[in-house]
Amino acid sequence: MPASVHRDSLDLSALQAAYQADARPVDVIELVHARIEDDDTPGIWIHRASREALIAAALKVERRRDAGARLPLYGVPFAVKDNIDVAHLPTTAACPDFAYLAGSSAHVVERLVDAGAIVVGKTNLDQFATGLVGVRSPYGVPPNPFDRRYISGGSSSGSAAAVARGHVTFALGTDTAGSGRVPASFNNLVGLKPSRGLLSCAGVVPACRSLDCVSVLALTCEDAVDVAEVAAAYDPLDPYSRPEADQRGWRAAMHDRGFTFGIPRLEQREFFGDSESARLFDDARQRLEALGGHAAVVDLTPFAEASALLYDGPWIAERFADLEWFLKRHPDSLLPVTRQILERGAAPSAAKAFRALHRLEELKRTVARAFDGLDVLALPTTPTVYRIDEIAADPIGCNARLGVYTQFMNLLDLSAVALPNGFRSDGLPSGITLAGLWGCDAQLLAIASAFHQALGGTVGARGLALPSPRPREAPPSTHLRLAVVGAHLSGEPLNPQLTTLGARIVRATRTAPCYRLYALGGPPPARPGLVRVASPAGTKIEVEVWELSRTAFGTFFSNVPPPLSIGTIELEDGERVAGFLCESYALADAQEISEFGGWKRYRTAALH
Repeated sequence: MPASVHRDSLDLSALQAAYQADARPVDVIELVHARIEDDDTPGIWIHRASREALIAAALKVERRRDAGARLPLYGVPFAVKDNIDVAHLPTTAACPDFAYLAGSSAHVVERLVDAGAIVVGKTNLDQFATGLVGVRSPYGVPPNPFDRRYISGGSSSGSAAAVARGHVTFALGTDTAGSGRVPASFNNLVGLKPSRGLLSCAGVVPACRSLDCVSVLALTCEDAVDVAEVAAAYDPLDPYSRPEADQRGWRAAMHDRGFTFGIPRLEQREFFGDSESARLFDDARQRLEALGGHAAVVDLTPFAEASALLYDGPWIAERFADLEWFLKRHPDSLLPVTRQILERGAAPSAAKAFRALHRLEELKRTVARAFDGLDVLALPTTPTVYRIDEIAADPIGCNARLGVYTQFMNLLDLSAVALPNGFRSDGLPSGITLAGLWGCDAQLLAIASAFHQALGGTVGARGLALPSPRPREAPPSTHLRLAVVGAHLSGEPLNPQLTTLGARIVRATRTAPCYRLYALGGPPPARPGLVRVASPAGTKIEVEVWELSRTAFGTFFSNVPPPLSIGTIELEDGERVAGFLCESYALADAQEISEFGGWKRYRTAALH
């Protein structure tokens, strides 16, 4: 085997360095196969591709690159949670009698394979993705890699174990109530729960269809970004996929001017008597402050109310709806705890469901207001950790306690990334989660990466040092960046003027705090005007930064009507880009809307 194949770490930086030297994907596959064969840890894999099939896939990837294909994930081995389809492999959802042979791969798997990644196999999970504990499977229980008496977390237990133990570079999980974040915390990993609808759920066995997310488990934030950039795309075959998936950027600069992070009120920080978890969360707060963050106290009451809707409200009926047919035909095929949870879904009435839906919309508004002035919300990923025997003694209660800080995220349409937060005195890892409103993934990942680098230490469970972040690629010199603030935003009426010119979104961010925003008069479509003012009279305004060729930029610029013009806009991280500004004479009959912080928030408020 070539010396350039790193025998320890499979992170993307190490793999790329190996491939730039003399390594081949076949070498990496041989290493992965041998490593898995030598690991006697139970409960990680349900199905694996044969060595022959993996070598054939590696050779195919080599031929594609030799033929000139651009493969951003060239030769990267990955695992797939076994409720996500992979062509020609069974999908079991950890229930043998449910198993079927997938004729095609899930949309996200197809995109990753098209980018050069290689599926090693299917990983274990809490049955039908119902659980946060990682012990609800007839295929075994993967123990915590740092202490075999403890759980590794679920429901994406096998996916987390495969990454932590060095079997693969990254793994796909799913996350409805925390299933991609809890196991990340217990395995010293990064767990990205993207904004719902950015990664397609077509080809995924639903747990709670309107809430499900495909998640990414990786060693670093940078690896998670590289995977998400490939996997994210609008998919018309998924009714919950969002068109903005083709336009969202996944990379953002760290805020040089600082950021504001929310933390729960002291009396709402629940650790169930676990002083170690409480201590490490306080360490996380101090680390965020050292990075330039400013702490702000947040009332978690509306978050907790939303969380209660997931299992104590009608959303349990959504889980039941998708599996009712199987439950009725094969009641004894489910584990008793899984059946107990799903059968509760037969009880809620339609009236109760509608009352809960109405209340949830109210809670979303309340939570959106709670994020005013916040860049991120910082929370413990879990309040504590449990031994396997403790879960056996109280499977429902322990599971509920583990989800205190995770269950509300998808109900409230938040994005989140879980990341390591050091180790307890008993040697077990702990984690925190950074959360934001829908579409804030790039901003969360930028802060998360800075936090992870400040923490340092090791990644996964093999004692490997956290690698330095790979440098961000500079924008091509043939392209320019443009900040848009109103009718050209994603989903707004004039956005096609950008997309038809081949523009792509780079990131969503805010201006520096030296601007005011106005709703202008005139014919439709409605448009805002952004005006620079002297600090501290201004505020931060939401914008999107787009990138387009110089030729396309010239075409676009020639069609900008007065009183708007293209000038230089300063962003909150100090970057200066071209963007829409408004001449002051047009403000005489305009309505100032700076208090909303952005055009879309103003438009939403105006509609209600």
